Amino acid sequence: MAGNTFGTLFRLTTFGESHGKALGGIIDGCPAGMVIDFDFIQEELNRRKPGQSKIVTQRKETDQAEFLSGIFEKKTTGAPIGFIIRNENQKSKDYDHIKDAFRPSHADYTYFAKYGISPQSGGGRSSARETVCRVVGGAIAKLILKHYSIPINAYVTQVGNIKLLKNYKKLDLSKTFENIVRCPDPLIADAMIKKIEQVRKEGDTIGGIISCVISNVPVGLGEPVFDKLHADLGKAMLGINAVKGFEIGSGFEGVKMKGSQHNDIFQLSAKTDTLKSKQIRNEEKKVGTITNNSGGIQGGISNGEDIYFRVAFKPVSTIMQDQETLNTKMETVTIKGKGRHDPCVLPRAVPIVEAMAAMTMADHLLRRASVNIFSSGQK
Repeated sequence: MAGNTFGTLFRLTTFGESHGKALGGIIDGCPAGMVIDFDFIQEELNRRKPGQSKIVTQRKETDQAEFLSGIFEKKTTGAPIGFIIRNENQKSKDYDHIKDAFRPSHADYTYFAKYGISPQSGGGRSSARETVCRVVGGAIAKLILKHYSIPINAYVTQVGNIKLLKNYKKLDLSKTFENIVRCPDPLIADAMIKKIEQVRKEGDTIGGIISCVISNVPVGLGEPVFDKLHADLGKAMLGINAVKGFEIGSGFEGVKMKGSQHNDIFQLSAKTDTLKSKQIRNEEKKVGTITNNSGGIQGGISNGEDIYFRVAFKPVSTIMQDQETLNTKMETVTIKGKGRHDPCVLPRAVPIVEAMAAMTMADHLLRRASVNIFSSGQK
């Protein structure tokens, strides 16, 4: 099975299954000498872990990361960082009643067709349990970003037809984790929670949207052809379980605008009157745009404005209702979800979106550092 590694210079490779003994990963490319804040890493894991509220799965896992290599006396050595997270509350028996059945909208059939093995308990590698490893990688990446003062804030902006319409600049994103649905607007959050509770009582599930803002981004991240920064962010987000859509900046709404309306006009910052040279030093940030329909990226390269994007999550596929499907013998069978499942993945997906964004940004920061120091635009 290929495709278990993410990143170019900053790389995360993961292993493990939902109901196996443990999950884990190897983080490669992390610079040496960086202080590791283990408490911060655990806080990030706690934001994703199951059983934290009434609107998520009640599976109980401590999700404690055990680091095996690459860190000495709380500092990175430059060697690969190995870690594991042991599964403590797996219940594979919850899947005995649907053994060999292809659950609708799950990866059971495609895995069976590709690898020739029967569906595994909880989906095996396709389970969202695997994302716990991404949060560890993202936490390490965030520690790198802290050195550049680059914050990443994701938050829930839609559950079903309930939407948060305020621009992110009018929100206090520090309030995101003050409620269980992870929406920074208390009134909208209450409506979202009630919607999820209603759907859960019906034995059903619901999807929605997570928005993300990356601030204080330096100019020059991303490559102009195949490794455009927004393309890599899109791949990162679409690689998350249940994600069905990604849009950046004006996104699909931009098609309603004319070029004269959509263009982001360049201007000098208020701190300076003229450019002293033709080369624009990234840290001076003399150039900005009046609007930001580009979402902080132009030509695949960051322009210094906020990067903002939205990620659409489908309803969770496991529902507590009867559904007809096929099994590995191509017989028609009736199945019904059982056990502990999320009625809505959004609250636990917020730290996953941040983690994947952080790894993408850290990777491009390291790649930018490898550019010829005499090239135009560099110090």
